[in-house]
Amino acid sequence: MKANIGLIGLAVMGQNLVLNMNDHGFKVAVYNRTLSKVDEFLDGPAKNTQIIGAYSLEELIDKLESPRIVMLMVKAGEVIDRLIEQLVLLLSPGDIIVDGGNSLFTDTDRRTLSLKEKNILYIGAGVSGGEEGARHGPSIMPGGNITAWPIVKPIFQAISAKVDGQPCCEWVGDNGAGHYVKMVHNGIEYGDMQLIGEAYQLMSEGLGLSADETAAVFSEWNQGPLSSYLIEITPAILTYKDEDGQPLLAKILDSAGQKGTGKWTGISALDLGIPLTLIAEAVFARCLSAQKEQRVKAASILPKPIRKFSGDKEAMVKAVGDALYAAKIISYAQGFSLMREASKEYKPALHYGDIALMWRGGCIIRSRFLNDIKQAYDTDPDLDNLLLADFFVDAIKQADAGWRKAVIAGIELAIPTPAFSSALAYYDGYRSEKLPANLLQAQRDYFGAHSYERLDRPRGQFFHSDWTGRGGKTASTSYIA
Repeated sequence: MKANIGLIGLAVMGQNLVLNMNDHGFKVAVYNRTLSKVDEFLDGPAKNTQIIGAYSLEELIDKLESPRIVMLMVKAGEVIDRLIEQLVLLLSPGDIIVDGGNSLFTDTDRRTLSLKEKNILYIGAGVSGGEEGARHGPSIMPGGNITAWPIVKPIFQAISAKVDGQPCCEWVGDNGAGHYVKMVHNGIEYGDMQLIGEAYQLMSEGLGLSADETAAVFSEWNQGPLSSYLIEITPAILTYKDEDGQPLLAKILDSAGQKGTGKWTGISALDLGIPLTLIAEAVFARCLSAQKEQRVKAASILPKPIRKFSGDKEAMVKAVGDALYAAKIISYAQGFSLMREASKEYKPALHYGDIALMWRGGCIIRSRFLNDIKQAYDTDPDLDNLLLADFFVDAIKQADAGWRKAVIAGIELAIPTPAFSSALAYYDGYRSEKLPANLLQAQRDYFGAHSYERLDRPRGQFFHSDWTGRGGKTASTSYIA
């Protein structure tokens, strides 16, 4: 009996997805470029299963039923392209290649279209949930060539997480849509983690709470509107003890890594002209953290003023919780605004409510209010911004005072809160009927004759003034600043 699907790449995510598929009754053939990993897997985690090994790409393809499904769980980039080149020589028309890594969506666009010309079906599937999700049920976001979806759907929906009986896996859209949505997911993940870090620093450094006290706060928050996977795991991290019985967290170097998806999200936002301020600040916060040696040097030259919190700690903890909740809403609002613009620009026809449902289980950013996001888009599929939905209007109103109080406390205590602060600035900017961009436009017209629109004239009519009496009356049409 031949295998239902083949998988290439036996790092921990690949291994756990294979074991998950096996648990759900699918026969899987596996291959890894380092052949010893195949034996280690078969003799270890896959022992006494129906998983079968292959020691070449030719052997892997030969072990698969038709149409063949080959899933790649390898590093994004050139490695994927090289594997595709080899697989195309072995596959037949109608066979399917699935990229389950974090590939850039434009690469998936290119690969889907290129393989379509060769009658090979291609899927770019974002997979979220980390090692645990891969093993017990991830969120899967597939896009690409829709002809392949009915063939892979039974496998993907079987192994995905389930919430209220619904699989956290549904077709996202053509070409790179699946990887685009996964990219935005990861951008929101960057934001969530930065927000939690800022709340942690405000409470531990600003208020002087111990690791156990801070953990208790996060545990309490996880019982309410802030309930989410990342909030859930934070108390376990805070209370985890090293071999000497002291909190391990205090010994971990404060230099954050990143794999690029947050940066890609920010770049896409800039390309599309969408203010993704919170996620951008989260990416830059990681960049700043990586400058550890410079920060240590700067701390000796530019020391923080010694300021201690004085006031009601319990009230400030509540304010920090309000700030975390409100800023988290902003992060999702910005992320969905970006997907809305991408849907118009790239024409993948994204269904935002379905995306929210896919993120309810298995994935890293799963949280309670994803149901409210689904409801918002069910009520108004053309919603401009989540902040305009009734639930989020009320939620922000209730959190507003505490949000501002927490940001002010950060400023007074010299504790950086870039994500809290940028989220608040975006919120205040978004609801401002008038912004100082009129002065900006006047400046652009003054030095570059870039023209401006007028409040007392119809939109679309542009004007130029000879501000100095020496510039003439012709607007610039070529120079852009």
